[in-house]
Amino acid sequence: MFGLSPADWAAVLLSLRVATVATAFALPCGIAVAWLLARKDFWGRVALDGLVHLPLVLPPVVTGYLLLISFGRAGPIGAFLDRYFGIVFSFRWTGAALSCGVMGFPLMVRPIRLALESIDRRIEDAAATLGAGRFLVFLTVTLPLALPGVIGGAVMCFARALGEFGATITFVSNIPGETQTLSAAIYTLMQIPGGDAAAARLVVVAVVLALAALIASEWFARRAGLRFQGE
Repeated sequence: MFGLSPADWAAVLLSLRVATVATAFALPCGIAVAWLLARKDFWGRVALDGLVHLPLVLPPVVTGYLLLISFGRAGPIGAFLDRYFGIVFSFRWTGAALSCGVMGFPLMVRPIRLALESIDRRIEDAAATLGAGRFLVFLTVTLPLALPGVIGGAVMCFARALGEFGATITFVSNIPGETQTLSAAIYTLMQIPGGDAAAARLVVVAVVLALAALIASEWFARRAGLRFQGE
């Protein structure tokens, strides 16, 4: 399919794996942070909001460097995780998932926060008066009503993770079969004489995957809206 070589397919499959893991682990944190920013007024709220969106304005190489000095084997967090849990991020595919999750996190939080802010609080109050606790209200009322935003945020994070390059290559390098994602493979092929055709095929794959993610996001969001909001 698409005339891809085994190495190209390895890059495509690794990108899908990395994007899926990054989105899955970022989603609970994204929902929690979005709820905090949407519903709570606390000291440092503006700072937290700025920190969440910082990867959008920082050069990706800077984000990758910060991840490297923090989560690398010699970094404070990376050394701790390696010593006590055997978890290594630097120059591993798990590090690629971490960098992709960090880069896609702001794009995930924004639509979830907007969805939470648009919910009529009186609906939640009505559920609470019927005896439901705060956590139960969140699970059965708030989260379903915000589901279109949650889906949209998850897909935006997934799509960003598929296309991530700068932070990933800085943090985990470009190792074929281990950290060489779709974007890194395209970049590598562009540096090889005669590699333009192979790079173009991977570009087509990237476009197809991105369009599929956006179409799926729209479909799931519409289904969620019909089910939970009666739209």
